[in-house]
Amino acid sequence: MTSHEVTQKIINQENLFILDVRNESDFNDWKIEGTNFTHLNVPYFELLDGVESILDKLPEDKDILVVCAKEGSSIMIAEMISEKGLDVAYLTGGMKAWSEHLEPVKVGNLKDGGEVYQFVRIGKGCLSYMVVSNGEAAIIDPTRMTSVFTEFARDIGATITHVFDTHLHADHISGGRVIAEKTGATYWLPPKDATEVTFEYKPLESDTTVRIGNTTITIQALYSPGHTIGSTSLIVDDSYLFTGDILFIDSIGRPDLAGKAEDWVADLRDSLYKRYKELSEELIVLPAHFMIIDELNEDGSVSEKLGTLFEQNHGLNIKEEAAFRKLVTENLPPQPNSYQEIRETNMGKISPDEEKQREMEIGPNRCAVR
Repeated sequence: MTSHEVTQKIINQENLFILDVRNESDFNDWKIEGTNFTHLNVPYFELLDGVESILDKLPEDKDILVVCAKEGSSIMIAEMISEKGLDVAYLTGGMKAWSEHLEPVKVGNLKDGGEVYQFVRIGKGCLSYMVVSNGEAAIIDPTRMTSVFTEFARDIGATITHVFDTHLHADHISGGRVIAEKTGATYWLPPKDATEVTFEYKPLESDTTVRIGNTTITIQALYSPGHTIGSTSLIVDDSYLFTGDILFIDSIGRPDLAGKAEDWVADLRDSLYKRYKELSEELIVLPAHFMIIDELNEDGSVSEKLGTLFEQNHGLNIKEEAAFRKLVTENLPPQPNSYQEIRETNMGKISPDEEKQREMEIGPNRCAVR
């Protein structure tokens, strides 16, 4: 079963029984989640002599998927279960492939023609975007799986002319520079996040306006620090608000991934409670991550009106500054795996090979505070 097929089961809220044969610690840290998914974690080395001990725990009325880190162990266990007469599948490419899968979803149209596409990295919670107008495309917060974006643009007949990172990412490796180099597009990065980068970029600053295509579509930058000191939101077509890692659907951004939690709390609150309050509540919020599977809409996209988030998102409804400070500086989730190395990679200071990059990114989204 491919990652795409599993993603469709998540979107359609289908039943799936997952036998995860990774070590218990790896399973507890990060697993495939779905509304109607059931899990059983038994490390594969406990099954080397046979699967008889778990047969009575496997359902006969649900699809069964065996999952491991890279595929090999799950094939072996799936074959053993199949020999016992049960229908069973294994996850193609294992959790490594799951971590890298991007599912494109159309999230809306532009006023004068054009579309906005969201690329859902379902296994890690990352969200990237492509804004298309009159044969030109802008990519926002792309992941390192750059061929997905270049091939998608080619298939729809669009030329990538601009690439944006809303901030210096700490939980995944950006594909922005690579895409810009491949396509000749302009690469934009907030200058306050780029003080240590080793490459050329165009500064993404407040009131920057970038035209995509020959229509009136514009991308307007809005400085919104807090997750990082340079974090910058994008307003597209007066309809869509790309919030980066400042605001999510069910949570808000954490301010500690550059070691500046106490220093950036005020910036984070100011961005969320003042800058965003000045914007139209009709704007559709399109964040750079999601945290829980419940944030997915029926079509698999992740979005919501800004006004609705001001009503429902707990992080936007904390009246006392002291309580807000406590939320975003205490009891934070674990920091992303290898986040310092990921930041240095995104600065251009180190250049790990592809396998090392995969290893650095393994694990769930940890950019949020709930």
